[in-house]
Amino acid sequence: MRSANILLAVAASVGAAFASSSCSVSLADVCSVANAQAALPADGTFNGITINANSVTVNAVYNQTVEAGTNFPAGVINYCNVTFSYSHDGADDSVLVQYWMPAPADFTNRFLATGGGAYDINGQGSNQPGGLLYGAAAGMTDGGFGGFDVSFDTIVLLGNGTLNWPAVYMFGYQAIKEMTEIGKAFTANFFSVSSGTKLYSYYQGCSEGGREGWSQIQQAGDLYDGLVIGAPAMRYGQQQANHLFPAVLETNLSYFPPPCELEKIVNLTIAFCDPLDGKTDGVISRSDLCLLHFDLNSTIGEPYYCAAGSSGPGGGVVGPGKRKRQSDGSTTPAQNGTVTAEGAALAKALQNGLHDSLGRKAYIYFQPGASFGDATTTYNSTTDSWINVITTNSGEWITKFLNLEEDGSISLDELTPDVLRDYMVKGMELYWNSLQTTLPDLTPFYDNGGKVIHFHGEQDSSVPTGSSALWYESVRSIMYSGVGYNESVAAMSSWYRFFPVPGAAHCATNSAQPNGPFPQAQFASIIDWVENGIEPVTLNATFLTGEYVGNSTSLCSFPLRPYWSDPNSLVPDCVYDQASIDSWKYDLNAFKMPIY
Repeated sequence: MRSANILLAVAASVGAAFASSSCSVSLADVCSVANAQAALPADGTFNGITINANSVTVNAVYNQTVEAGTNFPAGVINYCNVTFSYSHDGADDSVLVQYWMPAPADFTNRFLATGGGAYDINGQGSNQPGGLLYGAAAGMTDGGFGGFDVSFDTIVLLGNGTLNWPAVYMFGYQAIKEMTEIGKAFTANFFSVSSGTKLYSYYQGCSEGGREGWSQIQQAGDLYDGLVIGAPAMRYGQQQANHLFPAVLETNLSYFPPPCELEKIVNLTIAFCDPLDGKTDGVISRSDLCLLHFDLNSTIGEPYYCAAGSSGPGGGVVGPGKRKRQSDGSTTPAQNGTVTAEGAALAKALQNGLHDSLGRKAYIYFQPGASFGDATTTYNSTTDSWINVITTNSGEWITKFLNLEEDGSISLDELTPDVLRDYMVKGMELYWNSLQTTLPDLTPFYDNGGKVIHFHGEQDSSVPTGSSALWYESVRSIMYSGVGYNESVAAMSSWYRFFPVPGAAHCATNSAQPNGPFPQAQFASIIDWVENGIEPVTLNATFLTGEYVGNSTSLCSFPLRPYWSDPNSLVPDCVYDQASIDSWKYDLNAFKMPIY
């Protein structure tokens, strides 16, 4: 239990200091254990939660340089790093939360909740700067997993056959919800925000962080004023098993292409589809037109060459939207040949998405022009051949999360499209109210006046861009049932807008299409929408790489699509194209229940 004496001894002096003039109070004045303890929410504020006042630690950070990234611009921040723990009554647990509190003079009555990536529930300090740069206190949680650097997949099982259900729900949505509830109250106390003053509450995250964002809208919609959600790795049951689809398809077709062949197909796709949007700039801004008009058979016979090189050790972060491959570190030979009919057929089958043996569609693949990441083969120097492998995150999803085996294994020999479909059903059913994250009735969030900016790289090769389009359509059809398409889109645009990002990869720019933009100032856009009523009819994006670096453009709000009537302009027109819109609609009829 927290000590009431600490509160009584310190709260009055801290409150008086802020009341006199928050601008005259320095970071050093407030960044102390005693002040942080005094700002902790009072006992009983949150039912079932006890905050441990004795766990509070603080650390003042001055003049930390923030490098420009995809989620925020460069800058310098000063903050008080406050960490403490809480427990759930009746449970033998301890949950760590960390809040970066801006200097009092920089605070702008904002709180930002952040998520993580892959199986990490937080970004280990990489996401909070995006809040500090805009005067927001910013928080993260360890989910109760045992530390900020402990990933969910390492503790999801209590033992073979036994899921750690409290951890599943904490990762699914509960931990970030609690971190936000506690953080908002702590921030209001820390800065002595009066009861009549609005403390704006935001969320920002991409990939797993994007899924976590939608989990908050679905499970805690009344907590947030605005969210920025990128490339959400939602629909967990389908998303995770879908990473196995390329390897299964290669096995079924008995064709294992050299990586250079697939790279050539990608490059030829970009070359053909680049000008379809009215501007030749090395960027596929209309992957829908590419899907409708590019014939993959046209790549057959085209020559490719890649020099020999070292494959290096396997690497990467395990989890949704990430992939790790096994490698023996051997040197790969030079790859010299022409695109085969088998290679084109593989690319076409991949683009068509996973279908079961009855021809029913089970899930979505990546847009044309995206890399064939999960289809990339590995060179076996012993047999002098290219082989396919199971990506570690997908193998772990099957063995640990579905089969509940700590050290289980699977083989490609036992996988078929029907088996993958069944694994998708199993994952969906097992985690429907925790990790699936597909409750499309967002009425509480809407009634609270919340706003959401949702973006997704159009050449994402980790989470299909179409999965976001499917979610957008699910929300529209449920929230506006019986309303005409254009009317419902217009109504939903007043609080939810979806922006595909031309050429962009997964939560990042794309080295294969460097002239593509990225919405770097996304948090500023949601602030403008929430606090100033400036609706993002288009979303500002910055050229972070390529020949236009430093310039800005606009992203079109779906279902409108970019087209350049003036190829010399950096800013496209946003046009309505029914055939293109239809290409983003999916009938996942391999399942008996609707897939939202």
